[in-house]
Amino acid sequence: MNDSATENRTVVVERQISHPPEKLWRALTQPHLIEEWLMKNDFKPAVGHRFNISADWGGVLDCEVLAVEPNKTLSYTWNLAHQDPAFDLRSVVTFTLTPTPTGTHLRMEQSGFRPDQRRAYGGAKMGWPQFFEKLEQLLDRTD
Repeated sequence: MNDSATENRTVVVERQISHPPEKLWRALTQPHLIEEWLMKNDFKPAVGHRFNISADWGGVLDCEVLAVEPNKTLSYTWNLAHQDPAFDLRSVVTFTLTPTPTGTHLRMEQSGFRPDQRRAYGGAKMGWPQFFEKLEQLLDRTD
């Protein structure tokens, strides 16, 4: 359908987190912590593991772990089946953690938004910074 990578859009959010990669990694990979900053889930950090993320608005994302490099990289599919093609999303979310002198540089990239998915793309662009606010609050109050 798309033969040019430029047709798909990507959301990138980067943050400097004042916690070490190991602490951030736990928040990205432990289901009870993921639920606190993102959504309900049955995640396991194992390549090939299929899991669901359940949104408060009733949507269920079908996901599969693609890459796990502890304290460095986590990648999984982020798919939402929908009758409306503008919301039928097939994307990949990748978190990259880079240690810094003051904590961790966190980079999240969600790729795969088609040109007709402007609202889904806009929702991700607005949503990820909000998720990261919750993530930082969680990190600040946990050991």
